Amino acid sequence: MEITGIHHTSFTVSNLKRSIDFYQGILGFPIVMEKELTGTEAETITALPGAHLLIAHLKAGEYQTIELIQYLAPQGKVLDTTTCNVGSAHICFVVPDIKKAYQELKAKGVRFKSEPIRLSSGKSKGGYAVYFRDPDGITLELFQRPPSMAI
Repeated sequence: MEITGIHHTSFTVSNLKRSIDFYQGILGFPIVMEKELTGTEAETITALPGAHLLIAHLKAGEYQTIELIQYLAPQGKVLDTTTCNVGSAHICFVVPDIKKAYQELKAKGVRFKSEPIRLSSGKSKGGYAVYFRDPDGITLELFQRPPSMAI
């Protein structure tokens, strides 16, 4: 087996329109595709009888795509996505000026876990990072590379 790349990263959301408003309207990611998926294909892929999904793909940077899925059926439950919980995940977005991005997003009502902090160790030493949340409470991260880190 050979893995040649990552096609997309996906989050299940409670309201696709609200999530698109956030990822497109606030973060600026253009929509690549929207579709509704139901029937045998949806049931087979998800292994969920009666699966009915609303799906959107948004372009996040040059190579990455974020997939947002709202399950119309079956209804899911809200999970505790606290970052220390097993299975919790996040996406880290690279920005050239984290303090500027932080201020712009904060002015738009984005909820941050802290202010950006300067990283003090490891490969990212001298860079900056901050966690924030989407409308469903999913953790996202902004990262500013240190001057010494190659792209």
